Amino acid sequence: MQRIKSVLAVTALLAAMMASCTDSNARVHVEGNKFIGPDGNEIVFRGLCFSDPVKLVRENQWNERYFAEAADWGANVVRFAVHPSNLNSLGWEKTFQAMDQGIAWAKKYGMYVIMDWHSIGNLKEERYTSAMYNTTKAETFRFWRTVAQRYKDEPQVALYELFNEPTVNGTGPCTWTEWKQLQEQIIDTIRAYNPDALCLCAGFNWAYDLTPVADEPILRPNVAYVSHPYPMKRDQPWEEQWEKDYGYVADKYPVICTEIGYCLENEPGAHVPVMSTDIYGEHITRYFEKKGISFTVWCFDTSWAPMLISDWNFTPTTQGRFFKAYLQSRKGR
Repeated sequence: MQRIKSVLAVTALLAAMMASCTDSNARVHVEGNKFIGPDGNEIVFRGLCFSDPVKLVRENQWNERYFAEAADWGANVVRFAVHPSNLNSLGWEKTFQAMDQGIAWAKKYGMYVIMDWHSIGNLKEERYTSAMYNTTKAETFRFWRTVAQRYKDEPQVALYELFNEPTVNGTGPCTWTEWKQLQEQIIDTIRAYNPDALCLCAGFNWAYDLTPVADEPILRPNVAYVSHPYPMKRDQPWEEQWEKDYGYVADKYPVICTEIGYCLENEPGAHVPVMSTDIYGEHITRYFEKKGISFTVWCFDTSWAPMLISDWNFTPTTQGRFFKAYLQSRKGR
């Protein structure tokens, strides 16, 4: 009898250890139109967009204090906006070493990470809206191979945002079918190294328009869709137009708006399409709550508009005050 008890105890211990290992390696994944966490419960991501890691390294602001402040604001996710030009300027290994440290800080403060390949333009034609976004298809695939290999065992890097803002406005031709297929190729490349990677796919019009998804969704599992519904993308009233342009997708698939935000017309950095007031903040957060849409606010920086902070003491701007209060009110929900 004693021997049986010992065997049962050892068996239970091994089962517990195996469960622990499984839990520690579990990842955020998609079920239906929801993000599901390692514990099996739904996650609604509400967080902050960081400016480029290299920019912050150069300004001596890529530090634990920065991550601690984001967590204090109530963020459960932060977005690393990796610009091709900065990545190449600092060098790939130094940049990834900085991001390794950032991921460790995010983990310490209980925040997930979105890895964002931050280019704007037409990847198919390799034409972009500014030199800082210049990249190639080969470099894009290299970036995602590197991310997938480096972080395949790091579930804190929860979301892989394939391309920040696709647009064909002034950047040459690309159909949705062509863009969909290119995104699927990137996903396949990532999953050769990390089969469980959760990939984020954006539409045209600077990642605002998801209307083609109705007829031609991405033909891969474990994906979510991205929109950037800045206030001037549509005139008021917003909700009915948001529903047609991207919100309807959230009825079937997870949607995360990886850039939202606003500033007053007279505030530094004011430009189309981000000028508005707190009215926009109230409307969009209420709409997201109704639809179960996740989001990150642009930008937790003192100079990339619309800014959330006005100095490195983290003094909130107009939108900073709104979103800080909102995020703190939703923390843990």
